[in-house]
Amino acid sequence: MPEQQPLVLDPTGADHHAEHRALYARGAATQVDILGVTAWSVSDPALLKALLTSPDVSKDPRAHWPAFAETAPTWPLALWVAVTNMFTAYGGDHRRLRRMVAPAFSARRIAALQPVIESIVTGLLDDLAGRPDGEVVDLREDLAYPLPITVISSLMGVPEVHAPEFRAAVDGVFDTTLTVEQATQNTRALYKMLDALIEAKRVTPADDLTSALITARDEEGAGDALTHEELRDTLLLVISAGYETTVNVIDQAVTTLLTDPAQLAHVRAGRADWNDVVEETLRHEPAVKHLPLRYAVRDIPLPDGRRILAGEPILASYAAANRHPSWHGESADAFDATRTVKDHLAFGHGVHFCLGAPLARLEVSTTLRHLFDRFPQLELAVPTSELRPVPSLISNGHRSLPVRLGRAAR
Repeated sequence: MPEQQPLVLDPTGADHHAEHRALYARGAATQVDILGVTAWSVSDPALLKALLTSPDVSKDPRAHWPAFAETAPTWPLALWVAVTNMFTAYGGDHRRLRRMVAPAFSARRIAALQPVIESIVTGLLDDLAGRPDGEVVDLREDLAYPLPITVISSLMGVPEVHAPEFRAAVDGVFDTTLTVEQATQNTRALYKMLDALIEAKRVTPADDLTSALITARDEEGAGDALTHEELRDTLLLVISAGYETTVNVIDQAVTTLLTDPAQLAHVRAGRADWNDVVEETLRHEPAVKHLPLRYAVRDIPLPDGRRILAGEPILASYAAANRHPSWHGESADAFDATRTVKDHLAFGHGVHFCLGAPLARLEVSTTLRHLFDRFPQLELAVPTSELRPVPSLISNGHRSLPVRLGRAAR
């Protein structure tokens, strides 16, 4: 295959579907430019799943990306690869770090959160029901954001007064239009807040994950103990992944149901349920489009005869893979809540599969069920064409989601 110039990914995320088609046209994997770094974007689902479970692919840049030291200081997405937590760990380190966080997301813990989530959603909808008739409401701001922020803040022990600061900083992590200087400043602010949280919980521990991780750090044997950097970056991972992605799935699900009333009719007629809507949203418009980065531990042959060379970065292009015609056929671009097979990679695959997936699914399905029961006349307040994407090649949502609620059901 003749050499191609890397496809430059749009940092604003203005038209990711056109980007998907461009990736497909270049084969199962192709080189892309992601804010100045050349990486192999993998959009073929079969190849991507194989790489995500291969010991020949690592997430540890310090061990397996020779260009890391020279790239990180000047790359706006440095935080995505420079953190020291299970997101960037490989092998035994990954197992050690994941083991410390996993109990917080056990099936028993998630089941115990259901009444809490129900109560939060009901309270948010009560507030919306009190708005003047006909007022345009931003559902992203007034529903999709506050639910997961409240849940993850409770889980982590983040005081309610500090939640807006964390939200602003986490939004900056996903904003791929920031300059290096802006991204660096945002990282400093985030770490300052995390250090303050750790210190507060060390002085006054509570029944939350932050306190539990501090205790684990202090009690583990020397070989397994969390370093301060690992502790801080683990908190960063859980807080940021714990709400940004859920916000986007709520946003995309509501947008789809209001744009395509036939899908909502399927639910109301019993042909599909809210879990079906959640899974099809995760397939059709996943919260994360491209996820930086992985690295080839050794040369990896591709189906077309090319090779990903040892040390070269790999970009998991989840949104493109989810809609690949080889996986879901000619209807892959269509949203269909009644689709029999809704398989997707929205939460990753293999050992790095997202621990918070059950919690996210519970939050989204609960929100949709209560929202459409409470406001059966809900409608978009603007044409779909006027919804603007968040400025990111990673995050997949809208800047706002203006709706008219209509009359609330009793």
